[in-house]
Amino acid sequence: MKRFPAYDPPEYIDWTPDPKAVAHFRETIVRSEDRANIVAGLDSTIKLDLYRGLVRARLHDVMLKRWVKQGVISKAWLATGEEATTIGPVHALDRSKDYVAPMIRNAGACCEMGLPVADMLRGYLGTDDAPAKGRDGHVGSFAHRVLEPISNIGNIPPVTNGLALAFRFAGSDAVAMTWVGDGSMKNGASHEAFNFAATQKLPVIFIIQNNQVALGTRTEVSHLPGNFDDYHSAYGVSGWSFDGNNVLDAYAAAKLAAQQCREGNGPVMLSATTFRMGGHATHDEQEARQVIPPEVFSEWGKRDPIGLYEEWLVEEGIERGELERIETDVSLEIDEAAAAALESKKTNMPLPDSALKGVYAD
Repeated sequence: MKRFPAYDPPEYIDWTPDPKAVAHFRETIVRSEDRANIVAGLDSTIKLDLYRGLVRARLHDVMLKRWVKQGVISKAWLATGEEATTIGPVHALDRSKDYVAPMIRNAGACCEMGLPVADMLRGYLGTDDAPAKGRDGHVGSFAHRVLEPISNIGNIPPVTNGLALAFRFAGSDAVAMTWVGDGSMKNGASHEAFNFAATQKLPVIFIIQNNQVALGTRTEVSHLPGNFDDYHSAYGVSGWSFDGNNVLDAYAAAKLAAQQCREGNGPVMLSATTFRMGGHATHDEQEARQVIPPEVFSEWGKRDPIGLYEEWLVEEGIERGELERIETDVSLEIDEAAAAALESKKTNMPLPDSALKGVYAD
């Protein structure tokens, strides 16, 4: 994939495949027989759709960072390096009936559920034709089965439970999925949601997205033993971990979780270890570099989820030319979406009196 010196982390600029990281990627897939069988059964269409999703998520964030540097927006929350934790699980769902409740860093989930990239970008611009009609930079669309994120992180799990409970009342075998950051795991609302889901056996998948730092607090400082691999046992529910930088492991782990939920044996708590290749948002990139040692960035830089997946695809017989064509198509999609969003900013900003419409009482 093309690298962008002005926008990508320094560790990605001259990225070349590290033999150990490539070997680890492949070894992770075959470590579990159940997951290995799922991956072995994937056809080329699904494999390339996963790649397309990863590239779309990365280029969506590159566009946001470009806008920050150009002064179009003041800051953005990016998922650089964490894309596989979002893309793999979403593709493992039945997107014709399942719902997702992403955090702002899981913006890729919205796109993979069918929400146009232009609408995602309009959300940041606050236009009247954005999903929230300019009221909120957090983007969701119930028509696309995407629950809009809640700014107070840690508060989306209880609402996700509500979706899962509604599925049960409706006699549906649909599944709800949400992501919870390592920092949000200390939120009381999250604990209450986990406990309620467990006692009610709700069809919900909680993905603990451990990117190892919450704002400026590293996980090993705020959580013992430092990971969440066994966290599910505290609630008496099933759970397992997956490599958050391996889109195939993420896909297979979530596929098994969704199957268990549909059989009435939910919830399932998944623990994903990944790494945020930047700051909490674009305005505090330097803080991340001060809090986390350079060697940690260097090591995780070798594990770029897109670069490693590209190597795996080529080893599996996919032509690099095919990957380049996909990247070209997605690049054009992002550019056209950005142009459409910027046009909305010129011509379709919300009028002041619209603030009184669409609210609980007007």
